[in-house]
Amino acid sequence: MQTVVDKGSLKRLVMVRYGELFLKSEPVKHHFIGLLLRNIGKALTASGIRSHYETPRGRILIFGDDPEKIADIVSRIFGLVDVSICTKTSSHIDDLCAEAVALASAHLSSGMSFAVRAKRQQKSGLDSQELGARIGSAIYEHIPKLSVDLDNPDYEIFVEVRDFGGLVYDSRITAPGGLPSGTQGRALVLLSSGIDSPVASWLAMKRGCEITHLHLDGGRWAGSDVKSAAIENHKRLSRWCAGNPLMMVIANSEPLYDRMQELRIPPRYRCVICKRFMVQVAARLMEHEGALAIITGENLGQVASQTLTNLSVISKGVTVPVLRPLITYDKEEIITLARRIGTFDTHPGDLACRAVPKMPATAAVLEVIRECEQKMDIDTLVTQACTELQYVTALNSEIVSGK
Repeated sequence: MQTVVDKGSLKRLVMVRYGELFLKSEPVKHHFIGLLLRNIGKALTASGIRSHYETPRGRILIFGDDPEKIADIVSRIFGLVDVSICTKTSSHIDDLCAEAVALASAHLSSGMSFAVRAKRQQKSGLDSQELGARIGSAIYEHIPKLSVDLDNPDYEIFVEVRDFGGLVYDSRITAPGGLPSGTQGRALVLLSSGIDSPVASWLAMKRGCEITHLHLDGGRWAGSDVKSAAIENHKRLSRWCAGNPLMMVIANSEPLYDRMQELRIPPRYRCVICKRFMVQVAARLMEHEGALAIITGENLGQVASQTLTNLSVISKGVTVPVLRPLITYDKEEIITLARRIGTFDTHPGDLACRAVPKMPATAAVLEVIRECEQKMDIDTLVTQACTELQYVTALNSEIVSGK
């Protein structure tokens, strides 16, 4: 089949798809798509990319001078499920075949297998199966000794025929999915230097939350790299909200440990008291930060302070919602996610906690913990922590203030 297409009529663009938004009512879907477009615009503008978009049903088409860079940036936008760099053609079968042959010729050679995945929006003309067969035949005739394999091909090419014309592409970059940032309000995330809490923060972002991070700095009770590692986690997570400053609040928790040692609080209770102190500080700061909930990286049964009994005691330290996105995750699942989102560090440095006892309580009694806190005058310690604050702002993977 010999096909000719006017190359001047072709245009490369980035197509993005959203998934869960389809389940919303029309007014909610319209609002969520508006926030999604806002987030895309902010991310691209922050990288100095000029662009414009069109919004055919179920798709967002982004036009700009650097489709590869656009695709890389928007592949980290929450609410999108995948991203493709496409060539826009007319809906004429000859134009579709010509572009498919040109794209396939750069990737296929004799002996390889391929598949054409075709969709059409119109109800007239070739159906999807016929469209795929015609395009597949054009590729087969142009490149000798190919085979068709619809289950596990060496190469796939996708063709969509829609009201505005055709789209031809051969890759689908996985995006994070979830809901657009800003659809669920703000949460205050307890961010540590470890593996778990950055993943919990990312999962909250994925469900549409805007985030403020809170780190409790243990001073000399913490390893020498703890604070810097927490700031590094904060910086890395800012990559997932491009164009939007990500705020981190650092509060001083060193007096808490000093007081526990001074008053000889039984070491086995330190971890639970510490976690209750953290959520109490977070609860005090929530109103100032405009947050609706506290989010932690706790995981059921992972360490002594995270038994179901101890988590219950910790939660009773405050009256605001405490959300735990990782509550049922296995450690390997958390590590896999941390690697994917870029917060896993193979050489994290000295992240020790020098207050951890040898035998921490796994079933603390609430009344006993409250007696210890009363003896320590925990309210004064919380107030003190909330008045000694440092603010660190990250933007697009960089610390821009508060170093």
